Amino acid sequence: MRRYGFVYNPTNDLALEAWDEAAGWCAARGIEHWGFAAEERENIAAALPGSEVLFSLGGDGTFLRAAAAVAEQSVPLLGINLGKIGFLARSESFQLASALEAFSEGKWSAQERMALRATVQRADGGERTFTALNDVVVARGRLPRVVRLDVAIGESHLATYIADGVVVSSPTGSTGYSFSAGGPILDPVSRNIIVTPIAAYLATLRSVVVSADQVVICTVVDGEEAVISIDGWIDEPLATGDRVRVSAAPLPIRFAELHGLAPFWDLVRQKVDLLPR
Repeated sequence: MRRYGFVYNPTNDLALEAWDEAAGWCAARGIEHWGFAAEERENIAAALPGSEVLFSLGGDGTFLRAAAAVAEQSVPLLGINLGKIGFLARSESFQLASALEAFSEGKWSAQERMALRATVQRADGGERTFTALNDVVVARGRLPRVVRLDVAIGESHLATYIADGVVVSSPTGSTGYSFSAGGPILDPVSRNIIVTPIAAYLATLRSVVVSADQVVICTVVDGEEAVISIDGWIDEPLATGDRVRVSAAPLPIRFAELHGLAPFWDLVRQKVDLLPR
């Protein structure tokens, strides 16, 4: 039996309506289906095995939570944009029924996107690992004070930044925080890592792009209430001496790319035109 999964933003009325519509569409065609709010991580993880696809109904935040759910599985991810800009979702709200129809008819292909693996190495010896689709950000916390970060590319010291923080981005995340901080937009299926400082004081290196074989290392030299942010929704405090190692994740995240959609660079032009000036 066919089985579709859905995650949705429970605070978005359009997303709730889309979930109702999607559930009705599946029921009318005898397709087994399930749906949970994007924050229900344990329920989503338990329901994913055996699913053909995971649909994200919401904005980029919902999509990133859905990406975290499929990061260790081969379930393809397909986004329906119900937010404002929505660089990650390739279909808009009015295209929900047609997207469901296209997927059910096999009119899609899998597109692999490089993810990031971030390992936090504590000065006291503790260690924790995260997976990010978009970016890993090491930045100041709530206090309006800059942090001092040593950034290395492999064994080479790149720079010591006095800044609000540093964004380490994947190609998919190049249209997000990295772009806002002045970084370049990369083709999302490329394999590179982007390093972009945020409001750096007297910095000559504004943004660099390195290969996916490299490891980017950010060490907190000084900074009260510094934090690491994973895709903008998982936050952990950092202390002086803590180190964050970012590399390409061993497994890609699979996007379900529907046939006939506008090319990525057309999407970029359309979305950038919507950004506030």
